[in-house]
Amino acid sequence: MTTQPSEPIASETNDRGAAAAPSWISIAELARDSEQVAGMVVESDAARKVMASIARIAPYKTAVLVHGESGVGKELISRSVHRQGPCPSGPFVTFNCSNLVESLAESQLFGHVKGAFTDAREESLGYFRAANGGTLFLDEVGELPLKLQPKLLRAVETHEVQPVGSTHTYKVNIRLVCATNRDLKAMVKEGSFRADLYYRLNAAAIVVPPLRERREGIPALVGYFIETQGRAFGRDIRFISREALDALCACEWPGNVRQLSNALESALMMTDSDRIAFGDLPDGIAHSETRVEPVAPPTVDVGATSSRPAAAQAPEVMQSLDSAIERAAINALKQALDATAGNCVRAAELLGVSRYTVYRMINRYGVTAYKGRGIVPAQSQVRI
Repeated sequence: MTTQPSEPIASETNDRGAAAAPSWISIAELARDSEQVAGMVVESDAARKVMASIARIAPYKTAVLVHGESGVGKELISRSVHRQGPCPSGPFVTFNCSNLVESLAESQLFGHVKGAFTDAREESLGYFRAANGGTLFLDEVGELPLKLQPKLLRAVETHEVQPVGSTHTYKVNIRLVCATNRDLKAMVKEGSFRADLYYRLNAAAIVVPPLRERREGIPALVGYFIETQGRAFGRDIRFISREALDALCACEWPGNVRQLSNALESALMMTDSDRIAFGDLPDGIAHSETRVEPVAPPTVDVGATSSRPAAAQAPEVMQSLDSAIERAAINALKQALDATAGNCVRAAELLGVSRYTVYRMINRYGVTAYKGRGIVPAQSQVRI
């Protein structure tokens, strides 16, 4: 067990000398903010809506389709559907459709009899029969070969499978849960996914929003992951710096919750103390590669003359409404940060927005730190 740090927890002060938010935040405090339901961290209103959908759908033994980007936790959602369903004690069998071998796909799903094809030296149950009495989870169902889709549809509708090389059909008592990060509706239009199968699977749908659309839950997730990973690695991490937490909240997280978990695992291994600082975060987190940098409008020397016609010079002089709004937003952000000595919480109060909106603006416009009497843009900061 790591001992309490001997030095006091530092505090920031604004330009008026008033105490601001602490520089270090307790992991235990962050973890207490997380609500865990069915093995998942329910950390935002969006996550609670997902859990409400699961509670409504789970009791009915119908096929479920889980939509969401890679890394949002589709398998955890599917396991929750299984645990809250009518057969929670049955098996939960998983299979990733991107691993299907097209020539053996039917056998992999529905099984085969001995001698059905070359190398079929013994009978195989297949994933459907292996999941009998429980749940079959088909991940990345959008990768399913087109010629196999009618047979999957028949199995879903009749609850029967016919092994390759057999004349018999077998009843299966399963719940089918599928997941995808692809736009199946668009695939239906282009002819790469059957419409009848899509409508059958999408009757009970759960949409999991990406992490960037539920940023208010990131602090709770940070506390949860640091506590659980700390126990796994035998580390007692007690604090995270506000600068590090702000950077985590501002990141776009294209890899969603999985990427956040991996980033914190890396930070946990990099720190030598009982706290995670900004410098312990992986490269690319603080200065997100997905950030949209503002484009400065062209400068115009009003005293200069030109032989070009006035119409040709108009794009240099005029700016669009969107550009004007963006420039005003940047100026307001800089003024608020300057007035509060870089305190994002107080800057948000001045601007009349949430602190997470301030994080997003900082990340988008490249303003990441306050020094002295000015704002230091992201591109001027160098990390080694």
